Amino acid sequence: MTFRFCDESEDGFGWITNERMARTSHALAVDGCVWLVDAVSWPDALERARSLGEPAGVIQLLDRHNRDCAAIAAELGVPLLRVPERVDGPFEMVRVLDLPFWRERALWWPRRKVLVAAEALGTLGFFTFGRAKPGVHPLLRLRNPRLVERFDPDVVLVGHGEGVRLRETGG
Repeated sequence: MTFRFCDESEDGFGWITNERMARTSHALAVDGCVWLVDAVSWPDALERARSLGEPAGVIQLLDRHNRDCAAIAAELGVPLLRVPERVDGPFEMVRVLDLPFWRERALWWPRRKVLVAAEALGTLGFFTFGRAKPGVHPLLRLRNPRLVERFDPDVVLVGHGEGVRLRETGG
């Protein structure tokens, strides 16, 4: 499996697998700490994440997005927060779904106007069908969580595909 970096910003970065479902992980830097979200193990990304600050935790936003979250949390000696209701720090956890077969949270970072969604939103053709990005997961179209409309983010980071800058940030 090969990887590449994506979603570069002053607040962190993402890395994406070069495969059909393009699994995307993120490192978010805040106040000298770094949080990893839906992480797939890639030594280059983990080394780079450590350069952003002290690892604070690994957040798994979707119950079935195990990816390498537990192994990375153990390697870094930080907690694994699996579909958490809340996280210490500047993030708000947003309930997306709570079904027996699909439990998902989104991460909202109000200070930076960044929204991170694991599966409800994506930028691959599977999500967008050639329409505007990000798109809603096909199974959620009828019960659209309207995350973008609710939070009006500047940036949307997703678990499948590259993130989207919806507007330029003011600094």
